[in-house]
Amino acid sequence: MATFEIFRDKSDEFRFRLKAGNGQIILASEGYKAKAGAENGIASVKTNAPDDARYGRKESKGGEPYFVLKAKNGEVIGMSEMYSSKTAMESGIDSVKTNAPIAGLVDQT
Repeated sequence: MATFEIFRDKSDEFRFRLKAGNGQIILASEGYKAKAGAENGIASVKTNAPDDARYGRKESKGGEPYFVLKAKNGEVIGMSEMYSSKTAMESGIDSVKTNAPIAGLVDQT
């Protein structure tokens, strides 16, 4: 089963990541000063993940595809890893769409 994990990073900020059932990280957040910010971010991912229009398909300077998930207001709420191909990136988007709305929560703080 997919899970969201809330954790503290090296800068002592709160972050979350969405892991697929196989343990692979499929979406990661920015840092938040307060835990409530990360919790609100998770709620926003759950709400926005099913909507294909919320995904920005991007390419790194090195030519690697990746995606961002945006809230209704256009703010980025999560970013993927770099993928080897656009097909792999689309599979990652499909995984977020499927897993985010039903993912559990693991609090590692």
